Amino acid sequence: MQLTQAQCEALERDGFLVLPGIFSGPEVDLIQARLPALFAEDHPGNIVERSSGSVRTSMGLQLRDPLIGALVQHPRLIGPALQILGEPAYIQQVKVNVKAAFSGEAWQWHYDFATHHAEDGVPRPSALNLHIFLDDVSEFNGPLYFVPGSHRFGGLSTRLDSKTTSYPLWVCDRAEVAKLVERRGLVAAKGARGTMLIFHDTLVHGSPNNISPWDRAIFSLIVNPIANAPQSPTRADHKHHQDLTAVAPLSDDCLAAPLIR
Repeated sequence: MQLTQAQCEALERDGFLVLPGIFSGPEVDLIQARLPALFAEDHPGNIVERSSGSVRTSMGLQLRDPLIGALVQHPRLIGPALQILGEPAYIQQVKVNVKAAFSGEAWQWHYDFATHHAEDGVPRPSALNLHIFLDDVSEFNGPLYFVPGSHRFGGLSTRLDSKTTSYPLWVCDRAEVAKLVERRGLVAAKGARGTMLIFHDTLVHGSPNNISPWDRAIFSLIVNPIANAPQSPTRADHKHHQDLTAVAPLSDDCLAAPLIR
């Protein structure tokens, strides 16, 4: 799969791209079927909400499940990623972020490169985040909020927040976010299950609590150029993988292979 010129231009302009209908209902069903067992594991990559005890994010999934191992090499993910990057890349992080119905907590305003640089020593903001919506994502169940074009405005001031939620995060200064939103506006990334989402490492984003009766789970793959590998990693491997093997796409039917049943 390759992006069109118009799609590449939209990604460069806005910092994100929403692509409906990239993964089918049966493919999403296969992914979702793996999650209950993964979430139930006693694994450091399973991080739960402080208030409810529900899984907030589950990380390192390609090392824990063969179907996810195939998914991270799916050509509908890796094809566009390598097209955009234009150079060999490795799998930096794999996770599913969850906002359980009625209890899913917010993700503060942030941009990913702040963490990648401060915690791992990644030199340049070249990584790409590729998402698959595993549930329908609406304005009600905790969608991602993006500040369009914010990837082109340079890094906002950040600080490490280890108190607001159970997941430490380098968060943006609220006054700076307010000024940026006043200038650029806000967009909620919404779509049906199977929608694919791509966004840049410096795009300012966050998401609200989910107080709706509908779950919201999103698969996330971050790929980073091998030439941009971490120089001083401090985080565990499930948060930033140290295997710098170049990722290559599998066949388009890789999720249906017998070996991952």
